[in-house]
Amino acid sequence: MQASPSIKPLRAKPPAPLPLLFAGVACFAIAGLLSIFALHAASGVAQAAGLACSAGYAWRRRSLSAWILVAMVAGIMLGAWFPAQAVSLRVLGSIFLRLIRTIVAPLIFATLVVGIAGHPDLKQVGRMGLKAIVYFEVVTTLALLIGLGAINLTQAGAGVRIPPATEAQQATHIDQMSGSEILLHAFPENIAKSVAENQILQVVVFTVLFAIGLARVREGRREPVLRFCEGLADTMFEFTRVVMYFAPIGVGAAIAYTVGHMGLGVLRDYAKLIATLYGALAVFILGVLLPVALIARVPLRRFLRAVAEPVTIAFGTSSSEAALPTAMEEMEAMGVPRRVVSFVIPAGYSFNLDGSSLYLSLATLFVAQAAGIHLTFSRQLVILFALMLTSKGVAGVSRASLVILMATAGSFGLPSEPIFLLLGIDPLLDMARTAVNVAGNCLATVVVARWEGESLAAPSP
Repeated sequence: MQASPSIKPLRAKPPAPLPLLFAGVACFAIAGLLSIFALHAASGVAQAAGLACSAGYAWRRRSLSAWILVAMVAGIMLGAWFPAQAVSLRVLGSIFLRLIRTIVAPLIFATLVVGIAGHPDLKQVGRMGLKAIVYFEVVTTLALLIGLGAINLTQAGAGVRIPPATEAQQATHIDQMSGSEILLHAFPENIAKSVAENQILQVVVFTVLFAIGLARVREGRREPVLRFCEGLADTMFEFTRVVMYFAPIGVGAAIAYTVGHMGLGVLRDYAKLIATLYGALAVFILGVLLPVALIARVPLRRFLRAVAEPVTIAFGTSSSEAALPTAMEEMEAMGVPRRVVSFVIPAGYSFNLDGSSLYLSLATLFVAQAAGIHLTFSRQLVILFALMLTSKGVAGVSRASLVILMATAGSFGLPSEPIFLLLGIDPLLDMARTAVNVAGNCLATVVVARWEGESLAAPSP
């Protein structure tokens, strides 16, 4: 059976005039200075000029990533200037997410079936899976350690006022899950229900078992199913290309809603915690992901160009699912074989949540600090070990990080009230950790491909 052709890049990206980009950045810098001196009208004019220059750059660049960034800036401005109208734009962001979510399950099913059942050597697939799991565990453990160190350094939770328990509990209800329930959640009881609820891990488990079963069927009956799955995968990639034209509008609307609903004042109220998370994620990127990429001899420029679009989509929508189809397409366009892409990225969405893992250790200690509870270093290590286990395999659970955080807090006698403080700024925190999740999974795909001896030769146009 012949391998499917590699996905071609979405579009040509001609050189763009950098003066437009520099002019846009300069206008926004001037707007910031004017706002410091309370010259709000002049600041608004400078912001509008900066947006116009940025839009001109995106127009000349003809890059979807550039348009998404422009839409994010426009969303922030719209949410700050016209919050009531910005909140009403939530429907556009929801439409984009719904369109993306229709792609995820069939894309994972089709590519994973072809990657496993279409592979002549199932033992090699097993070896690739073992390598991926080892990589996931090492990197996520380092992320947990960095989160633990960052919150101990900044003490961002010290002195935070805790809201009354009754009000917090009335505001939001989050179910706690035991270890056995988390394990049970990985296995589907009804695949149609799993697809409808976008339970990614359950879809992956079903698909892996289906592919193994298909691989055991004699070739004459296996070939039609494989051809159907190849056609389905190619169709879903084309479906993704069509939906991505709506991405700037959907991402901009999501950002506008977030800013309009929460206001920019939340950045000042929780600046220390937000800065701690963003700083820790930067340390993780530079101190872990970058050395890994250098050790694995990943072509950095090509990789950065490939991940720019899925990472900006993930940041703008706070949804890993929204970036999954584009991430798979870009990794294959970079030269990673489809059998690796179709296996590593879906598995990574459940077991390689670098940004979420870092956030969990950071947030758990924030809860203790806000409650005035001193945790010894040995106690922190025990919590770290618990998070190493409980943070795996719950990516499909709604508000998975908060579910795990609530369960961890209850297991170690920490109060739940400080967790509800995080709910108010969770969209801002979620944007960053989701972007790192996507970037980490893309890098894991390339690293496993290099580990498998692939050359990552760029596909011919």
